[in-house]
Amino acid sequence: MVNRMQFYIDGAWVDPVVKKSTPVVNPATEEAMYDIALGSKADVDKAVAAAKRAFLTFSQTSREERVALLEKIMEVYKGRMKEIGAAVSDEMGAPLPMAERLQAGAGLGHIASTLEVLKNYHFEENIGTATVLREPVGVIGMITPWNWPLNQIACKVAPALAAGCTMILKPSEFTPTSALIFAEILHEAGVPKGVFNLVNGLGPEVGAAMSEHPDIDMISFTGSTRAGVDVAKRAAPTVKRVSQELGGKSPNVILEGADLAKAVTGGVMHMFNNSGQSCNAPSRMIVPLSKMKEVAAIAKAVADKTKAGDPRAEGTTIGPVVSRIQWDKIQALIHKGIEEGATLVAGGPGLPEGVNKGFYVRPTIFADVTNDMTIAREEIFGPVLTILGAKDEAEAVKIANDTPYGLAGYVTGDTVESARRVGRQIRAGNVNLQGVPNDRTAPFGGYKQSGNGREWGKYGLEEYLEVKAVAGYNAA
Repeated sequence: MVNRMQFYIDGAWVDPVVKKSTPVVNPATEEAMYDIALGSKADVDKAVAAAKRAFLTFSQTSREERVALLEKIMEVYKGRMKEIGAAVSDEMGAPLPMAERLQAGAGLGHIASTLEVLKNYHFEENIGTATVLREPVGVIGMITPWNWPLNQIACKVAPALAAGCTMILKPSEFTPTSALIFAEILHEAGVPKGVFNLVNGLGPEVGAAMSEHPDIDMISFTGSTRAGVDVAKRAAPTVKRVSQELGGKSPNVILEGADLAKAVTGGVMHMFNNSGQSCNAPSRMIVPLSKMKEVAAIAKAVADKTKAGDPRAEGTTIGPVVSRIQWDKIQALIHKGIEEGATLVAGGPGLPEGVNKGFYVRPTIFADVTNDMTIAREEIFGPVLTILGAKDEAEAVKIANDTPYGLAGYVTGDTVESARRVGRQIRAGNVNLQGVPNDRTAPFGGYKQSGNGREWGKYGLEEYLEVKAVAGYNAA
């Protein structure tokens, strides 16, 4: 039974220093399911002290010890995947099959990927007379979001463990249960006490205390650009490393000659996946201007088949968005799109037909969008696609890069060569060509206001390593 009123600190479940809680609301029913404890600076201090003590010994463990630990974590994790999927579905609204397969599966995938990196990684390198050592950064503060909770927790915790770091996790208050199950998994797998700690709480309290804490050596943050800026400002006086994966407004460039039916259908389905609540969602579809009507018709057909409904019901394509706050924000942006003159092709404001409660958004598509419109500039974080026209390839690239964000980009051409040519010009940390999905062994992260640093694979491990040059180590 998951204990939502305690934190995991120094290898044990402990009560908060000050008793305070908040309800967790099921977005499909708008009803509170249970309360979770909220932490304070005092809880963060306890967790950091435990992590600092544990670092002295855990940082000295061997590669073989850490490999064995990750293998055990994977073994225990596999037995809890259905439970994790159910928790994610209830708390953020993902359809249950998708939550079990993709949401829970993403966490397992990152642990497995990190394990393979650790087995083969070179922590020492000779350069001239020097030896370059890669050593654990220290105590890590981790702040993770609600939209892909296990994906973000595992792609931080696994490489931090592999590097020999210790850590404090603050998961989102919207999706606490999957994180608490994850803490139980690590405990059962035998992670030494103090190495992993979890404190639930709110960003302005627990997140701020972590960002400012002098004994936290690094913050790894995933969330909105606004919150990321606040974390960086608070971290600056202690000169700690800050790694951020932030918002996005990613272009999906479909070039002249591409298979329109395939590219548009795939792009719309990708946009609506997880109810549009993905930082790398292909939210700006950029198409040849002459094909706008044809593209809009294909996109509308996909939207019409996309069913927003009960996450546990048969035939549901997308569930609700996570909260009333998010729903209100999305509705305001849909209204803004209509006001600014975009063509509403599908969906629109209000609840889907036949739905009278829950934070459900109608799968919505706007055509004839220009890149100066609000819906083309702001991250909507819901199932809302904007379609923009470009007169030629050069203009498509210009529109794609005309954004403060740079997390992802998507390109489909008539050939791989044409997609490669445009992909090289997209200013983003991840570019997907011809519908090929991300590779978990390759780096993930953004340019510009989509963040800094990289996660996943070898690059994710290196975020948690310091580089030490020892001159004379190899002198004859």
